[in-house]
Amino acid sequence: MHTLRQPRVALGWVTFLLIAVVGLFYVKWFPYYNRAFVAASQHSIGKSILMGTAASAPAPSLQAALDYALAYGRAIWQAMVLGLLLGSAVQALIPPQWVARALGRNDFGSVVTGGLMSLPGMMCTCCAAPVVAGLRARHAAPGAAVAFWLGNTVLNPAALVFMGFVLGWQWTGLRFALGLLMVFGLGYVVNRMVTPTEAQASRDALGKLLEREEPGNAFARWIRILGRMTLRLVPEYIVLVLLLGAARAWLFPHISPDIDNSIWWIVGFAVAGMLFVIPTAGEVPIIQAMLSLGMAAGPAAALLMTLPPISVPSLVMLGRSFPARVLALVSAAVVGFGIVSGMLAVTLGF
Repeated sequence: MHTLRQPRVALGWVTFLLIAVVGLFYVKWFPYYNRAFVAASQHSIGKSILMGTAASAPAPSLQAALDYALAYGRAIWQAMVLGLLLGSAVQALIPPQWVARALGRNDFGSVVTGGLMSLPGMMCTCCAAPVVAGLRARHAAPGAAVAFWLGNTVLNPAALVFMGFVLGWQWTGLRFALGLLMVFGLGYVVNRMVTPTEAQASRDALGKLLEREEPGNAFARWIRILGRMTLRLVPEYIVLVLLLGAARAWLFPHISPDIDNSIWWIVGFAVAGMLFVIPTAGEVPIIQAMLSLGMAAGPAAALLMTLPPISVPSLVMLGRSFPARVLALVSAAVVGFGIVSGMLAVTLGF
């Protein structure tokens, strides 16, 4: 049985790696490579998806919801498809003991591994969510999965490069320094939150998974898991994106020099950024547009750390993958990092 299973495992690995490398090259690596030259020559990577060149977002309406959802969908649909393919393939094609060996320990080593594994992905928070869900279904430690989730956005190498050419390299330095603390520090804290009962339950579930030979062909199982993930995650995701698109004007008021470096503006924009959803590197043109309209650096720096890592849709998508207290901690911590970022930008004279 063992010798017959080895070729199937090898085929699963080859298929997974092929999807990952080809998919990321087509959706992320090659387009971002070209966009880096655009950022360097034009000091821009496009208009703000939030409000374009206007000083305020459109009033809440069905049209505002549809307009944002369509613009956002065009920007991320390929990455979402890839995320669903990889998130389901992790569960069907990769042996669970490999995930457990690499990411299953509740220590800092698994957090480092999860954070480093995120760097090639460069996905937005919602497109990374299916992969995170797949890792958690294969008993990756919660801290490791959180590090992978957050690392995709805040340590995205392409976004850091775009930021340097468009906003200035001091913004890249701020994001990178706080991003390291967010990804690895928060992952460590989340792993420390795991109770002995939860750790034992995870080990028992993994043991049962390793003991039984899962029924059916691995590729047929992959299709079934992909279908279940798509039907569960995509409808709620679309609804939440529509709602946030309609609520843009409430979350982000008229942008002008009246938005100064006061702590209330920094806190307000930190919370709004944590709730809202944007495509990969979307924070760069958003912040550029807001600064050009006279908004102070403090609130802009708050958005730098809160717009990319999480959003209401990604939190809901991962509601079954983490305990509620973990998602609450991550949300509060992201807002906290945004406030610290804003205060540092003011102190450093951005």
